[in-house]
Amino acid sequence: MRTHFSRRKYLFSITCFLASVFCLLFSGLSQAAAKIENWQTPQGSRVFYVRTEGLPMADIQVVFDAGSARDGKAYGLSALTAALLDTGAGKWNADQIAQRFESVGAQFGASSSIDNASVSLRTLTDKALFDKALETMQVILAKPSFNKADFEREKNRTLAGLKQIDESPSDIASIAFYDALYGDHPYAHPSSGLTKTVATLKVADLRDFYKKYYVAANAMVVIVGDLTKEQAEQSAEKLLSGLPAGQKPDSLPDVVIPAKATQRHIEFPSTQTHVLVGLPGTYRKDPDYFSLYVGNHILGGGSLVSKLFDEVREKRGLAYSASSAFVPMLKPGPFLVSLQTRNDQTQQALEVLNKTLGDFIAKGPTEAELQAAKKNITGGFAMRFDNNKKLSSYVAMIGFYDMPLDYLDTFQQNVEAVTVASITDAFKRRVNPTLLQTITVGNSAK
Repeated sequence: MRTHFSRRKYLFSITCFLASVFCLLFSGLSQAAAKIENWQTPQGSRVFYVRTEGLPMADIQVVFDAGSARDGKAYGLSALTAALLDTGAGKWNADQIAQRFESVGAQFGASSSIDNASVSLRTLTDKALFDKALETMQVILAKPSFNKADFEREKNRTLAGLKQIDESPSDIASIAFYDALYGDHPYAHPSSGLTKTVATLKVADLRDFYKKYYVAANAMVVIVGDLTKEQAEQSAEKLLSGLPAGQKPDSLPDVVIPAKATQRHIEFPSTQTHVLVGLPGTYRKDPDYFSLYVGNHILGGGSLVSKLFDEVREKRGLAYSASSAFVPMLKPGPFLVSLQTRNDQTQQALEVLNKTLGDFIAKGPTEAELQAAKKNITGGFAMRFDNNKKLSSYVAMIGFYDMPLDYLDTFQQNVEAVTVASITDAFKRRVNPTLLQTITVGNSAK
């Protein structure tokens, strides 16, 4: 016991020390962005690799087109499948898996979003430590147990979480908002599912979902760290060695813009009303993306310096904050404007929100606002991927959405190329104020 504790303490100390010096060692890469190399494994999986020398650590992700958009009518299936991956695999139970990672100072995670599901590993690159961590991850990917007892426990935990969502006005508003925007599209339902759908799931449903989507043809590997290309190639092939070839799923259906504006109020016994207004917006490979992105920074994405914040909060005190965002996905994700306001001020806040948005769509920003936004965006850009973990997330985004490999290198020049005219044109074409979907959740009783 003493020897085991000392080893864990030693590994933890090494990890902390490496993390503390990481920013210094990584600063050169941040300035030069990242050289992303990619290839395809014999199993048909894509690999995206960035070498970061000097720090003996690696961040690895395996990403599948297996997000909640693939749930079908079994809402919550993707999320529950991902949650069960490390509860048992091969001959190990959850405790043994955790102990294997802990014994080498590694961190493992599994998650699911709307577009994809992924497993991630952060590990030291010392051969003995790395090999054990990688082997454990490979068994989790290839031989998850989906034990019935583990399934029932995770299912009950999910149902308990969904009960809390049912009691949260912000979550209620978000669910209603996505439903208003997407209707019958796979993006419409929450990733965690609904109580009525999760309650009917069986462990066989998870096994079937895993067999269909967790296959080599549907997998993408991201490796960022102090590994040679040869080591990265070997690691990727080892990780996927136990997966069947399978095939990629069919493309998601196109998103249909709502035919008319709607406004829905949901009663909730709260002192504040949650307001969401928007439409389906932009996708990752959208030619208008940078104009919409920079324009939104001026409208409501720039926090304390945005037009919405100024009009709603600073001038009128109608809300603590007001913001807007484009959420690009494989298909057009939502454009949303959000705020919380006192129940009796809801109508006034909505009027100010809609007028501010309408004016921005009609007139666009000023040149001074545009230059300030560009400076703000590009000034902090390097900090967005100043460590392995952040960089691996960017590389995963670039790979999954089939973005140009020089996306990080050209990001700032793409921002600088945006003009007042391009913002105004993009917003007029992409955000029609006569089709806005409005959701309010709060107490309307006087």
